[in-house]
Amino acid sequence: MNKNCTFRLETKNDYRAVEQLIREAFWNVYRPGCYEHYVMHRLRDDPAFVSGLDILMELDGQLIGQNCFMKTVINADSGSIIPVLTMGPICIAPRLKRRGFGKLLLDYSLERAVQMGFGAVLFEGNIAFYGKSGFDYANSFGIRYHDMPKDSDQSFFLCKELKQGFLDGITGVYQTPQSYYVSDAEVEDFDKAFPKKEKLTLPGQIF
Repeated sequence: MNKNCTFRLETKNDYRAVEQLIREAFWNVYRPGCYEHYVMHRLRDDPAFVSGLDILMELDGQLIGQNCFMKTVINADSGSIIPVLTMGPICIAPRLKRRGFGKLLLDYSLERAVQMGFGAVLFEGNIAFYGKSGFDYANSFGIRYHDMPKDSDQSFFLCKELKQGFLDGITGVYQTPQSYYVSDAEVEDFDKAFPKKEKLTLPGQIF
């Protein structure tokens, strides 16, 4: 690891800088503009937000990355409720993407989650990147994404056990925390507090 790269927990004094970082990292990537900075703003006030996993990454003392986690559940087919984590937004400053910093941040975050005793983390992501840190398709664990048919393409939905065997014998449906769902109107209103940026429709966007 770069000796000048460090990790720490977010404080209230970091909030706007973190939201600005997230906005820059996601702007026009998945859709024209972005909403992830507003999602982060909302998540902090959710009781399911894990403050001990609200992690910032700095290089030479400058903020370059962040990751966060939320508690959620799997509604098991057996009728039981299985506590798990979900993750994100996670990002690295655009100027430093594809230089290995994202994996450093991810692996540090996951190790901290292991140390805190959590059993598994599930979220939406690209297996080409997250597979390098031990994630697999969630359906290989028997876990399905909510509100989608069993036979639908769920290759976006990933899982990593933090405790070996934590999901053994469990099948069921994962639930996304409600704080991740935001309206366009809410995002537009929140975004007025940030410098104006042009929204562009670009190849590769999925929304």
